[in-house]
Amino acid sequence: MTMTPIGSAGSTQSAFGLDFQSLLRIILTQLTYQDPLKPVDNFQFVSQLAQFSQLQQSQTLNDQVNDLLVAQAANQATSLLGRTVDFSVGPETRSGRVEAVSFSTGQPTVTIRTPDDQIISGLSITDVSNIRL
Repeated sequence: MTMTPIGSAGSTQSAFGLDFQSLLRIILTQLTYQDPLKPVDNFQFVSQLAQFSQLQQSQTLNDQVNDLLVAQAANQATSLLGRTVDFSVGPETRSGRVEAVSFSTGQPTVTIRTPDDQIISGLSITDVSNIRL
C-alpha cells in the first residue's frame, strides 16, 4: 500500500516552489544573458551551483523524513487494532476497542466500539490517551 504524506508534492520542490531542473535553467539563463563586460566569476558560479545542490539535497532529505513519519503513523495505528484504548471526545474521556483503521484522509484514523456498542469513526490516533493490555 502506498501512502502520500499530506502536503507532499509529486516531485521534489525547493523552498521557492521550483524543482532542481528549473533552478538549473535559471542559472543557465543568467549565464546566457549576462553582461559580457561584467561576467560572473567562476567562484560565484560554482558557489551558486553548490547552494542549489545543497537546497535540493535538503529537500530530498525532508521528503524522506516525511515519508518515514507517515509510515510510522501507519504502523502505530495498525498496532492499535483489537486493543482497548482511552480517548478524548470533547471534554470527556471514554474507552473502547479499536475495530478498524482507515487511511482515506492521508492520516490514519481509527474506528472504536465502546462498551455500550456505540461506534465512533474517524478518530485521530492523537486523540488516544491510553492503550490497555
